[in-house]
Parts: sequence; C-alpha cells; structure tokens
Amino acid sequence: MRYEFKVVPAPRRGEKARGLRTTEDRFALALGNVINVMAAEGWDYVRAETLPVEERSGLMGTKTSYHNMLVFRRELSGADAAAPVQLTTVELAPRLRAAGDAPVGAAPSLGPATGIAAE
Repeated sequence: MRYEFKVVPAPRRGEKARGLRTTEDRFALALGNVINVMAAEGWDYVRAETLPVEERSGLMGTKTSYHNMLVFRRELSGADAAAPVQLTTVELAPRLRAAGDAPVGAAPSLGPATGIAAE
C-alpha cells in the first residue's frame, strides 16, 4: 500500500459551544472538528507532532518557537498507487550566517560619495 500525507497546523484555540465551559472541552471540540473535516475528505489521522521553527527576532536575531502539527494520510488509488515513486529534493532557502561566522578578511574600500549636493 502507498500513501500520501498531509500536514496541517493544530488549532491554537478552542471553539465555543453551548455546554462547554472548560478550556479542555473547547479545545477538544476544535481538534475534533479539524479531524472530522479531514476525515470527510478521505484523510486518516496519524498523529500530532511538535516541531521547532526558527523565526526572525528583531533585525538580526532568531528565536526558536514550536508549532503543533497534525499528520494525516490516505491511500493512493489506482494509477497513483501503480506509478513509480518520484523522489524529489527540497531546496532549502539559503541561511544567513551569524555575525561570528563572517569570513575573516579586509573590508572592501569605499570611495567618497558622489552626486550629493553639499549644503
């Protein structure tokens, strides 16, 4: 059997509904709704994952935050299942180096500014 996978963000807040008073009950409703919507589209719930993500913080800094993701799968049908697997590589965006990682060497020389009127 071959499967395709889909990853969606987990809900961050609960949903209000009559009779639900606790945060846990509201969150369980929101999570159940996401799983039911995906199930209606043919996706089976596999698991939840908490993954680190580097985010920009200020001009040059980064911080690591964690995101909760829900993993779903569904079986490939017919021709999709019989087709050979095409593995693709994912190109990651180039990473900026930290200030301490800069190559050592002479800075380029800059000449005087031109085209600027003196006041």
